[in-house]
Amino acid sequence: MRGGSHRGRSAGRGAAAACASAVALLAAACGGGGGGGADAVLSSSWGDPQNPLEPANTNEVQGGKVLDMIFRNLKKYDPRTGEAQDMLAERIETSDSRNFRITVKDGWRFSNGEPVTARSFVDAWNYGASLRNNQKNAYFFQYIEGYDRTHPESGAQSADTLSGLEVVDDRTFTVALSQKFSTFPDTLGYNAYAPLPRAFFDDHDAWVAKPIGNGPYQVESYAKGAQMSLRKWDGYRGPDKARNGGVDLKVYTDNATAYNDLMSGNLDLVDDIPASQLKNAPADLGDRYVTTPAGILQTLAFPFYDPAWNKPGMEKVRKGLSMAIDRAQITETIFQKTRTPATDWTSPVLGEDGGFREGFCGEACEYRPEEARKLIEEGGGLPGGQVRITFNADTGSHRDWVEAVCNSINRVMGQGKACVPQPVGTFADYRNRIGDRKMPGPFRAGWQMDYPLIQNFLQPLHYTDASSNDGKWSDEEFDDWVDKANAESDTGRAVENFLKAEAVVRDRMAAIPLWYQNGSAGYSERLSDVALNPFSVPVYDRIKVA
Repeated sequence: MRGGSHRGRSAGRGAAAACASAVALLAAACGGGGGGGADAVLSSSWGDPQNPLEPANTNEVQGGKVLDMIFRNLKKYDPRTGEAQDMLAERIETSDSRNFRITVKDGWRFSNGEPVTARSFVDAWNYGASLRNNQKNAYFFQYIEGYDRTHPESGAQSADTLSGLEVVDDRTFTVALSQKFSTFPDTLGYNAYAPLPRAFFDDHDAWVAKPIGNGPYQVESYAKGAQMSLRKWDGYRGPDKARNGGVDLKVYTDNATAYNDLMSGNLDLVDDIPASQLKNAPADLGDRYVTTPAGILQTLAFPFYDPAWNKPGMEKVRKGLSMAIDRAQITETIFQKTRTPATDWTSPVLGEDGGFREGFCGEACEYRPEEARKLIEEGGGLPGGQVRITFNADTGSHRDWVEAVCNSINRVMGQGKACVPQPVGTFADYRNRIGDRKMPGPFRAGWQMDYPLIQNFLQPLHYTDASSNDGKWSDEEFDDWVDKANAESDTGRAVENFLKAEAVVRDRMAAIPLWYQNGSAGYSERLSDVALNPFSVPVYDRIKVA
């Protein structure tokens, strides 16, 4: 996330061309498969993933949705509570929070018939950790012994496999970490840790063209820019078998068009209601409108690789920009209260025990126009006299809220062009520009959690060289507190150390938290039992088609 945004991931959607063009890909009606019952197919809005669907290379929502459907990992996050529960793990044992012995349940298979074994995990994790494979989620393996040799910070890798992984027998493997990490087992539901069949390694190109997993669905076909078709796998042996025949994920580059298709009967499910329709959705859809709190935080990140945004005094400018944003007005008028002004860098879904602290940001996240303008001036003013906020324009109603944020900043600064929205056409192009370090100023950096731990809201986004640290912020004090938290075996003490790390993010204003997000969805009369999980993703396998 996920995310996350990782799957923190942010989503990209948009209108399929005409429904007729998408239908050419399959013999299905525009709204989904004909008929009803356990073999009926539903259609859902979607966006092309940024990368091929390799589990260790997918860190955004659209690809993550598919991986959630075609893979099952050692752990699975409860679709209602988010709790990490055993799935393929029969046992995960440790006596010191550093060395783990993992036993895989017997009888699981991939959809091509291959058995899921201990080696399926070890080979997959070694692949993900290898520098030469250039996997975006390689960072998730950093605490396993030998990562510094398979994925060195500089120079060539000196090992092909992680020394901390060892296959004991077909169903057992051991994991040795380089330091204590008490919550390591709870991370193992994240897609980066998915097992892979031998087919992935024997014919990688064929696997990428048509991924093979071990989950309740399998990929039938994919036409980039149009549709991915997934179908129920009858050989799946898990407790969460699909209650429908499959899902046609239709590519949209505009969620407003997806909503219109839903209302006209050409689409069954939209899991991102456009901001312009949030006020109408309850009346349009009645009890077929779903809104649920989710582990999603919208932020503005900064390009710390640009000296203009990382020079002395810029902490005041960043804090001033935060105080110039009227979060309450924006969340009420644009998002119809389906967003809540953020007061920290995590999410309320974590709860107090999990590390959420309402008001943690303090006055820096309050709308204080006079103080905002003063801080910006004291910090040396806006770089170049103007701030440009970059966002992807194809999903999530981002244009609406970015324009509102700029209007708020412009009112505070007393000039019409102090803040200017800078749209990028597609999510994929947007992510590529971020990867190429081409952000001219603050940029949208929404995060959807990968797993419900405070660690996941802080470390992937702010730790030095972390996988989703898109702005390349680096702070030794923050890193030290994260390391101490991860090494702590007592959960309560670990959370307190993470809060100390978060205080560094706050004091440096490493990113501006904007609002917590509810998941929102609408569905057709053909469907029932539609729900969103704490990651704001539809629980596809539970949906019934009438």
